[in-house]
Amino acid sequence: MRKLFGTDGIRGVAGEPPLDERTTFVIGHALGHYLVEKSPAPRVVIGQDTRESSEWIANSVASGLMSHGIKVESAGVITTPGVAFLARAHGFAAGVVISASHNPWQDNGIKVFASDGYKLPDEIELEIEREIFAHGENASPGTDEGPELSQSTLPGDVRLRQSYIDWLVGNVAGEEMGAAKIVVDCAHGAATPIAHEVFRRCGVDATFICDQPRGRNINAQCGALHPETVAAAVRAGNRESHVPRYALGVSFDGDADRALFADSDGNIVNGDAILLLAARSMQQRGVLPGNVVVATTMSNMGLEIALRASGIGLRRAPVGDKYVLEEMRRSGATLGGEQSGHIIFRDGDATTGDGLLTALRVMVKMARSRRSLRELAHDLKVFPQTIQNVPVREKKPLDQVPEVANAIQRAEHILGANGRLVVRYSGTESLARVMVEAEDEERMRQVADAVARAIQETLGRNG
Repeated sequence: MRKLFGTDGIRGVAGEPPLDERTTFVIGHALGHYLVEKSPAPRVVIGQDTRESSEWIANSVASGLMSHGIKVESAGVITTPGVAFLARAHGFAAGVVISASHNPWQDNGIKVFASDGYKLPDEIELEIEREIFAHGENASPGTDEGPELSQSTLPGDVRLRQSYIDWLVGNVAGEEMGAAKIVVDCAHGAATPIAHEVFRRCGVDATFICDQPRGRNINAQCGALHPETVAAAVRAGNRESHVPRYALGVSFDGDADRALFADSDGNIVNGDAILLLAARSMQQRGVLPGNVVVATTMSNMGLEIALRASGIGLRRAPVGDKYVLEEMRRSGATLGGEQSGHIIFRDGDATTGDGLLTALRVMVKMARSRRSLRELAHDLKVFPQTIQNVPVREKKPLDQVPEVANAIQRAEHILGANGRLVVRYSGTESLARVMVEAEDEERMRQVADAVARAIQETLGRNG
C-alpha cells in the first residue's frame, strides 16, 4: 500500500514532511533514479501553481532530478493539464506539477505525469516510494548528490506555456463561439496567466474575477471550491440590465484541471450536468463509441437516469480522475468525469481533465445549439444528496470494523433500490466520506447520520 502517494499525487502542508526541503529533494532524486533506468538522457518539465511555496518546492524537486544529470525545464506558472500536454507533446520523460489543486494556500503537492501525458499508475508510484524510503537517508540537498538551486536557477520558459495555449485554441479552431459574454473565476491560481489569452484568442467576451494571485489567496472563497462566487457575479451583472449581460459563469480550481459553471440565472451547474450535455453532443456527432460514459461512485443517480433516456450507459469508477481515466481506457469510452468538475475528453488527444478545455467545449455546444446552459441540461433531475465528512485517526478497512460494516448494511437495506450509499476514505485528507442519495430527504439524512456516527465512534479522531 502506498504511504506517500494518494489519489492525486503527494500532498501535505508545505514545509512539513513530506513537503519539507529535504524530502522534496529526495522525491526528485527517487523519480530521477527511476527515469534514468528507463531512458538514456531523460528530460523533465516542471510547472507550478501560484502558492508562495510552489517555487521553492519546484526548485528542490528539480535539484533531486538534476543529481542524476537530468535536464529540467520549467514552464513556470501553468495548469496541471498544461504540464500533461507538454510531457506528451515535447518529448519529456516526465512532467511534474507542484500544486495542491483546490486545497488552501498552506498546502502543496507533487503530481507526476509519464511521457505519454497520463498520470503514473499506482504500481509505478509504489516503486518510486520504495526508492524514496530506501535511499532517502543518503540523498539530501547540499550534498554532492546534486547542486543546490537558487530561486533564479530554474526560470520559467514562456515558450512552453505558449505551446499549451496554442493547443487549447487549436481545439476549437473554426468553431463558432457565439457572442455570449461570460464571467471567469481564476481562483487566483494557475489559470490566471493562461485564461486571459485563451479566451481573447477564441473571441470570447470575458470578464475576469479572482485573477490577482498573491501567494496566499489561491482558492480563498473563490474558484471551483466556491462556485457560488462566480454565480453571484453572474446574477449581479444580469440584474444591472433588462437583457441578461452574462450567459455563463465558469470557475476553475487552483490548478485548473476542473471547472464548475453557473447558468445565466446564477444557478450552479456541476460536473454531472456537463457530462450529460457533453455526452449528448458527442453522441450526435458520432464520437461516443459504445454510447457509454464513465463517472464515479459520487455522481448522482439523476445523471444515470437522464443518460439512459438518451440511450447512453454509465460506468462507475472509484473517486479520482486517474481511476476514471483508467476505466475509460479499459472500456474505450471517450467521455468521463466527476461531479466535482473533472471532465476528460478522449475524442482528441487530451489525457487528463482540463478546466479550460471543458469551458471551451461547453461554449461551443451552446453556440451550435443556440440554447442556454440551463436548457441543455434541463432534464437532469437531481436526487437529494448529502455528503458527511468524518475526520478519522486511521484509515482501517471499513469491512474490518464490525460497527461500521453493520451500519452500512442496515443503511443499504433501508435505502433499497430508491437510494444509494457510498462510504470511502478521502485520497488526500484524513477523512471518511459518507454520501447518501434517496428520493426521500428525511430518510437520506437519517441514514447518513447513522453511518457517520458509527465511523465517528469507532475511528474518529475524538471517538
